[in-house]
Amino acid sequence: MFHVVQYRPLRLIMQTSLSSMCLKLMLSRPVAFAQIWKSWFSSHSLIGNKNIILMGPPGAGKTTVGRIVGQKLDCPVIDIDDDVLETTWNMSVSEKLQDVGNEQFLEEEGKALLKFSASGSVISLTGSNPMHSAGMQHMKKNGIVVYLDVPTTAIMNRLKSMKVDRIVGQSPGISLKDILQFRKQFYKRWYDVRVLCGGDIAAEVVAEKVLDAVKRYQNSELETFISTRSSRSGRSMEKDSRKYFSDVVTEGLAPDGGLFVPERGLPKFTAGEWQSLIEATYIERAQVILERCIHPADIPASNLAEIIGTAYGENFSCSKIAPVRHLAGNQFLLELFHGPTASFKDFALQMVPHIFAYCIPRSCNYLVLVATSGDTGSAVLDGFSRLHDTDKQRIAVINFFPEDGVSPIQKSQMIGCQKENAWSVGVKSDFDFCQTAIKQIFTNSDYTGFLTVEYGTALAAANSINWARLLPQIVYHASAYLDLVHQGVISFGSPVDVCIPTGNFGNILAALYAKMMGIPIRKCICASNENNVLTDFIRTGVYDLRGRKLIPTFSPAVDILKSSNLERYLHLIANEDGQLVTQLYNQLENQGHFQLRKDLLDKLQPDLVAGLCSGEGCLAAIHSIYSTTGYILDTHTAVAKVVADRLQDRTCPIIISSTAHYSKFAPAILRALRIAEINQNPLSQLHLLSSYSPLPPVHWGLLETLKKKGNEDHQVCAADMSMLMSHIETLIQNHFM
Repeated sequence: MFHVVQYRPLRLIMQTSLSSMCLKLMLSRPVAFAQIWKSWFSSHSLIGNKNIILMGPPGAGKTTVGRIVGQKLDCPVIDIDDDVLETTWNMSVSEKLQDVGNEQFLEEEGKALLKFSASGSVISLTGSNPMHSAGMQHMKKNGIVVYLDVPTTAIMNRLKSMKVDRIVGQSPGISLKDILQFRKQFYKRWYDVRVLCGGDIAAEVVAEKVLDAVKRYQNSELETFISTRSSRSGRSMEKDSRKYFSDVVTEGLAPDGGLFVPERGLPKFTAGEWQSLIEATYIERAQVILERCIHPADIPASNLAEIIGTAYGENFSCSKIAPVRHLAGNQFLLELFHGPTASFKDFALQMVPHIFAYCIPRSCNYLVLVATSGDTGSAVLDGFSRLHDTDKQRIAVINFFPEDGVSPIQKSQMIGCQKENAWSVGVKSDFDFCQTAIKQIFTNSDYTGFLTVEYGTALAAANSINWARLLPQIVYHASAYLDLVHQGVISFGSPVDVCIPTGNFGNILAALYAKMMGIPIRKCICASNENNVLTDFIRTGVYDLRGRKLIPTFSPAVDILKSSNLERYLHLIANEDGQLVTQLYNQLENQGHFQLRKDLLDKLQPDLVAGLCSGEGCLAAIHSIYSTTGYILDTHTAVAKVVADRLQDRTCPIIISSTAHYSKFAPAILRALRIAEINQNPLSQLHLLSSYSPLPPVHWGLLETLKKKGNEDHQVCAADMSMLMSHIETLIQNHFM
């Protein structure tokens, strides 16, 4: 697979500096650990003569924190208010503001910054410095900007206790809260690293967090990825072939056939850090969580913000992006269908194409391969078709789906979402064949090498085997919990259960990851349909495909027998024993089954429980909920509802993932609602559903897609590896050559 190295100049600089520093320490006389720590920070974390620049709203504690950081590093501390502005103006800041007024004050403040220079110092900015672009550009040239992110409510309480009722830039008629919110856009523009600061956090703790954040910024080489099938001894021998976030996004599947996971695990948030996000918007939560999971050497915070804003800014029909709706009793629905293609896949696939375009080198074309059991196809086609025109010229996508294994509307949608760089190919087989075929193509080095040499084209994956697909899913599970806290349903720290219709194990794995990162999820309930291999495995520890055939159901997105992302979870509970994971999956491939050791099953079952729902049970649940509430569940959510009813103990709230909009499964929904005559035309079916004035309304994006002409045009391929590879080669020739 194509390997990217030239897109990490910041990493290479950091690694070289760190190596030199370690050599100096080894040659010096022995010193205590504390002295080594202090020496490392004073000479390395400031990157030579650069500064640590503390930025944040008034009342964030920049001055106090700056003094503590300076003491720890034994370096100069400069407060812009006291040491620069008042010295320059020969008057207090308040006197200057009264003298010149708001607008002129910002200009005068900026001019003072432009004349200021320092090195090797800790600098505390004023709350309004970031509003002067030229001044901040000047400061940023020689420093790491650390954003002290304090919730607005906490800032207002602090300012009230300080008897401050007005700040710079606050005009008559504008509230303090409004001006604080307005300023956030300027803070977000300039920072390199963010430090979350809850309302009651001590300055000493914030200072330690600043040092940790700067250390992380410096140590990008520590955030590496490994394969779920790599041995520990092999890892120590592969230091020169480290994989970083940019690599795993580009490569998708590890060379040994395993899946990439972060070597040091996922970041942990404190309870206070999570609580600081309770008032945040969905986009703000996504930014904070993903910044911790993606090193700025791979995607700087400002670029990540642009990607998140593009993904969620206008493409979702609900301003809350992933709203939580009360269903009944202690059950809540996490609505994940407000994106352009009406399923939870949009959360990742509106974002991943832009991440991918940012990470790959400009010197090579890329063809993204996708296998889908239903919802992924249209989501990935829509996402990659929204790239900038220059990116569409070098990035294309092929979606393979089971020709007769998806709903009619899903099929029409996948075909209707085709664009100049995005195509759908129906395969005369099931999803498991499509997914296995793609894995085999990725691990066929002769074939991938041929495509690179002959056509200058590398392959990449956008299925949930790609690590970048999982990260946005962690966000919505965390956000759902925070929403329940914000709504007053629970207090932070109270547990919830989650119930998720599960096929490929990616969505439920993301919930498990959210739990690991500090969200108080008690149990993850895996909801299966008649293809209940996962339910059997969670109950018994035996993963057995022998004699099983895929059963077409009303919930096709979970009609899966080989759950790819389960491998990541097994690697986690096996303490990163790649040899064991390799053994299990070799046995599954060769013998059709494997059995988990009892000690590992004992680790799994406290986190996971599982149940199944029949087709008739699914339809009955849809009818029952509509009859009592007027709300229509889709067929996958109905599966989860039935399993949740059966398995929850009602001692805590349960969040049911509503993974798709019912409009995608109109024939099954109409049958569930006991409507006798069903027109076979998908558009007519949606109009019929709309006539019932359901909640939520029929999905806008589906209606628009189905209205387009030419939806019947797509290629169909036999279930043959050589045929699939031939299709890939033909499409490369047509698009890139």
